[in-house]
Amino acid sequence: MHRFARRGLVIATAAALLAATACTSKSNTPGGETPGPGDRTGVTTGEILIGTHQPLTGAAAPSYGKIAFATKAYFEYVNEHGGVNGRKIKYEILDDGYNPTNTASVVSRLIEKDKVFAILNGLGTPTHTSVLDTIKEAKIPDLFVASGSVNWNNPGKYSTTFGFQTDYITDYKILGNYVKTNFAGKKVCFLGQNDDFGANSLTGLQAGLGSGIPITAQDQYAVGAPTLAAQITKFKTAGCEVVVTATITTYTGIAIATGASLAFMPQWITSGTGGDYTTLVNGQALKGHPELANGLISSGYGPLVSDTANPWVAGFKTISQQYNKDNPFDGNAFYGMSVGYLFVQSLLAAGKDLTREGLVAAVEKNGFVGGGFVPLGYSKTNHGGYTGVKLAQIKNNVQAYFGNAYVTDIKDGPVTEYTGSPATPPADMIPKAA
Repeated sequence: MHRFARRGLVIATAAALLAATACTSKSNTPGGETPGPGDRTGVTTGEILIGTHQPLTGAAAPSYGKIAFATKAYFEYVNEHGGVNGRKIKYEILDDGYNPTNTASVVSRLIEKDKVFAILNGLGTPTHTSVLDTIKEAKIPDLFVASGSVNWNNPGKYSTTFGFQTDYITDYKILGNYVKTNFAGKKVCFLGQNDDFGANSLTGLQAGLGSGIPITAQDQYAVGAPTLAAQITKFKTAGCEVVVTATITTYTGIAIATGASLAFMPQWITSGTGGDYTTLVNGQALKGHPELANGLISSGYGPLVSDTANPWVAGFKTISQQYNKDNPFDGNAFYGMSVGYLFVQSLLAAGKDLTREGLVAAVEKNGFVGGGFVPLGYSKTNHGGYTGVKLAQIKNNVQAYFGNAYVTDIKDGPVTEYTGSPATPPADMIPKAA
């Protein structure tokens, strides 16, 4: 072969090898490791960059605006104790004001400009739904969305997206079954948010009630609405005796306060999404009148922060007091730290040679534990989170659980009691590699 032809072959071969390397390693890997195939965007030898969209302003901010800061506080704690396989987690929190238009620009920035490794706990049903296709196209891990919409559990279409909390259909199916069992013959009504949160919840409620119990009256609201007077007046006129709501916490408070002002005091029932006691009574609608929340029945998949004997509560509270001291340790703080704990477990399960593909595979493999009363349901065919709930009630200004937890599915499966024991966290509240 002519020497120039041979030289051209060497150059072509070198170029092909460089191209292959570029495709399999988009960032640095720990010294001494031979990187396998995969996308390492956002990962260096010392850092993992992740991001989220949150309602730091706007109508949803009073309900959920501090969740991400609790997650970030947990990461700071983990970072000070060595990080995850020697890498520190950097969590970028961007405000979308609970506005889907803003969410689109925020998530585009995180993916295209900031080049984060993963999206973690993006909050809101309407907001996160608006960016699912963007995330799908980018093939970026989209973990533990802060909403119970069943949209997150669609691995055939959105292969990198996973839920965290109990989905709304499962949640409200269990609530509906409770109403059927304990409020037979009562007029049941429903108030829901005018999006998939409300729609999923209504589907679950109807499944739990069964065909024999009609919903006497139903209505909806839009986030940002200043009042629920028309909806609550409608329920009073209809003679509603049990009102089930799919409301963010701000509007749970508005509904209860509006009912009290109209001398309308039904049995209020909601999910944990809108039922955290501390957030509820500190909201504008019930501030100074916490007694109005007495009687409220709600659902939840994890312990209440008032249960200071619970090791998850005690452990996260200690971390919060040091790393998140400017914010209250309420249900939102517990939620945020629980998400952080699960994310650290996921990183550890994905291994030292961290890739986006490896992280998704690790979550699908599951084997994770947390403070929840019921198991996490992750698998290749299930991208949902917790699989059931337990019921709580506020009495004498104290919220407490009663009875056993329940599990079910989003289809025709029965509602059954779950009697397994919750996991105990490690003493330092940091998960260990399996």
